[in-house]
Amino acid sequence: MLLTIDVGNTNMVFTIFEGETRRGGFRLKTDGNRTADEIGLLVWSYFQRFGLAAEDVEDVVIASVVPPVMYALKTAMERYFGRTPLVVDEDLDPGLPYGVPGDERLGPDRSVACVGALEKYGGPLIVLDFGTATTLDAVDGQGRYRGGCIAAGVRISMDALFQKTAMLPNVALCPPERVLGATAVEHIQAGCVLGYIGAMEYLVRLAREELGEGGVRVVATGGLSAMVARHSDIIDVVDDDLVSEGLRVIYRRRQEAR
Repeated sequence: MLLTIDVGNTNMVFTIFEGETRRGGFRLKTDGNRTADEIGLLVWSYFQRFGLAAEDVEDVVIASVVPPVMYALKTAMERYFGRTPLVVDEDLDPGLPYGVPGDERLGPDRSVACVGALEKYGGPLIVLDFGTATTLDAVDGQGRYRGGCIAAGVRISMDALFQKTAMLPNVALCPPERVLGATAVEHIQAGCVLGYIGAMEYLVRLAREELGEGGVRVVATGGLSAMVARHSDIIDVVDDDLVSEGLRVIYRRRQEAR
């Protein structure tokens, strides 16, 4: 079995694969204060609860954008699973060709998501990741990365509005029934949530124009992808497993090359 771990700013997503088959998955809150034993015992208990054998894990593959948790996480995998994790951009190259100038590397979560999307859907495509931050990445029909952009996630925007104003409330993250609301809560939800969706639609339209190719598919992942897809027609596919699938593909290619 292969254990993949997507370490994001809010959650760590653990996924278990047997070959190409997904056997299960779960999330832990990303917390830099957790010890290796806390992480290891939580992961071990999941395996025990669902009848999976920890000793059957052949390798662990990690993509992380949160360096402070990595020492405890890697130690947990070594201590409780007997495996030294393979980390994207340290031990593994995502293998995503770049079609843009410059030598700056794309974040591992984004490059892995692009690899997973290409494997499942082919190019050209746009990958939207609705996480703590929102990212847009474009890949052309030849599988080359063509650029992207980063925006504040809608939750960050709503929290900032609450923290930086004296009288506006902290409200639930959900779209209102209409733009012209009657209460302060509806006003904030319309401006932040519907305005956020509108901004994403605009960015996708410009990205499609700059790619200059027909048949560009938009694939969305991340916690808010389903909500955005319900209120917009810009998204063709919602896929919550893009990063874990990308990690599986990168690991498979490594094994084949060896």
